[in-house]
Amino acid sequence: MVGYDPEAKCVSSVEAAAAGSASGFVTRLLVSPLDVIKIRFQLQVEQLSSRNPWAKYHGILQAVQRIFQEEGVVAFWKGHVPAQFLSVGYGAVQFTAFESLTKLVHNVTSYDARDSFVHFLCGGLAACTATVAVQPVDTLRTRFAAQGEPKTYRNLRHAVVMMYQTEGPRAFYRGLSPTVVAIFPYAGLQFSFYNVLQQFSEWVIPAEGKKGGNVKSLVCGSCAGVISKTLTYPFDVFKKRLQVGGFEHARAAFGQVRMYRGLLDCIRQIMREEGPGGFFKGLSPSLLKAAASTGLVFFWYELFCSLLCSLKSTDSTRRKEG
Repeated sequence: MVGYDPEAKCVSSVEAAAAGSASGFVTRLLVSPLDVIKIRFQLQVEQLSSRNPWAKYHGILQAVQRIFQEEGVVAFWKGHVPAQFLSVGYGAVQFTAFESLTKLVHNVTSYDARDSFVHFLCGGLAACTATVAVQPVDTLRTRFAAQGEPKTYRNLRHAVVMMYQTEGPRAFYRGLSPTVVAIFPYAGLQFSFYNVLQQFSEWVIPAEGKKGGNVKSLVCGSCAGVISKTLTYPFDVFKKRLQVGGFEHARAAFGQVRMYRGLLDCIRQIMREEGPGGFFKGLSPSLLKAAASTGLVFFWYELFCSLLCSLKSTDSTRRKEG
């Protein structure tokens, strides 16, 4: 169902956008706590270890307990409103672009739209398109998730006005360079591995075992998410560090803060002060989130597409009978 299939002409661009939006919305609601913890880990300069007395966060369970004690349960959904705008918009643009690109490749080239390389290329391009479209919302989401108490931004409108007045319009696109550099291979690998794993599962499980199709989508998506996230993770750290530039005052309670002049300066400072391990801070919650979110995104997308196809089929049958 993911990607153009000439043998199953069922999902239109509008329906792909609707399914992608709904998939993003439900997934974001479920994985927000892992996202908040991941961002906190990525932004912490101090080593993530209980042996470091200055480190605010040591591990996932300790971070959950500390955030809950200091900020309450709602803290796990900090920045949820901009995050939902991000997920809904990103899902709509990404899946619409992916379906359109795979269809274009099938119609104007000799490549098979179901080929894993085609899915890698189209998945990467679709993600880049979606990333540029929603980057301002991603920056807002990161800042909401990163701020402590008392809050610097009261709500979404206040954040937009403050950022524009104090930092200018470019502030909304902080971290775009590493994001675009990382998102192409990350999303490309997601779609490609998902396609490979789906084909492998069809080979392992005979056609009569397709009743568990939704579970298969969840498992294949989770595995694809873990593989792609591990391979491209450092760029996610760079992006988060750059996105909170000019926002250091709101992070004083979390420990040391750093200012970076750009992507290369960010890489140099992390390497010098935190070592190679600094590039993988927050990897454990990130992998949990990648497994959950990627699996759920593909699961819900396939499910919503199936529902839309069923509704169309039912409506078509009723018209013929009428």
